[in-house]
Amino acid sequence: MPLMIYLHPGCPAERRDVHKATIQNITRFLNTTLRVRAIKDASVNGLQVKSRRGGEIATVGFAVDACISTFELAKKKGVELLVVHHGIKWRPQKDVHLARLRETYLKKNNIALYAAHLPLDLHEEFGNNAQIARLLGAATIVKFGRYHGIKIGYAGMFRKSVRLSGIAALLSARLKTTCRIMPFGSRRIRSLGIVSGGGGSIAPEAAATGLDCFLTGEADLALFNAARDHRLSVIAAGHYATETPGVRALMRPVREAFGVSTIFLDDRKDL
Repeated sequence: MPLMIYLHPGCPAERRDVHKATIQNITRFLNTTLRVRAIKDASVNGLQVKSRRGGEIATVGFAVDACISTFELAKKKGVELLVVHHGIKWRPQKDVHLARLRETYLKKNNIALYAAHLPLDLHEEFGNNAQIARLLGAATIVKFGRYHGIKIGYAGMFRKSVRLSGIAALLSARLKTTCRIMPFGSRRIRSLGIVSGGGGSIAPEAAATGLDCFLTGEADLALFNAARDHRLSVIAAGHYATETPGVRALMRPVREAFGVSTIFLDDRKDL
């Protein structure tokens, strides 16, 4: 039996013998890292669309949304496996015709699709919410934001109070977005809760917990009224923008484990 040598993840020998860059191996790695089988979700997380590629691949793309415009970017960049936050398969299926249209495009162009929805929101290292908390410099980060029985967000404290407008300005610059501020509560912030994307329904929990600020993606009428009635300051930084940190954070471990080229496909949306 040949000797198997285990080396540092960045070593070419390990990538050759242990972590061959196949779609199957990368899928297994992501499933384990993100614990996708242990987290209940409407999204059918994991490998949603297979490709005809049987050997090793060279390029993995990362994006927020599985839509045709993103697939076109993937094709242009030579992406063989696309990892997204919002996939095309749900329980129940949101739009059967659209899902088939998207799957047909992927299969025609031999691009595999992997999706991780809630597992990527709540992950303590690579998740959207933990990444945003660290981006803002929050400390004492704890789980927050109950959604269908699990906490998908994080709450953090600042070592000293910061201006509400300062948080929004930092987010706007770092996430390349335009924040909407609802200054119905504190203007000086020591604590905040974070639930990316469409997390507006969790604003009452932020108020009940006594947080100074709630940060989410989408700003709708229900969130506006809840923030005003609870006297809670809210920042809405955009659904798309607040869910780019997670897929971006996944690029490094995949690149280091498999020696592939990784690319973020920025299908920019002002949403």
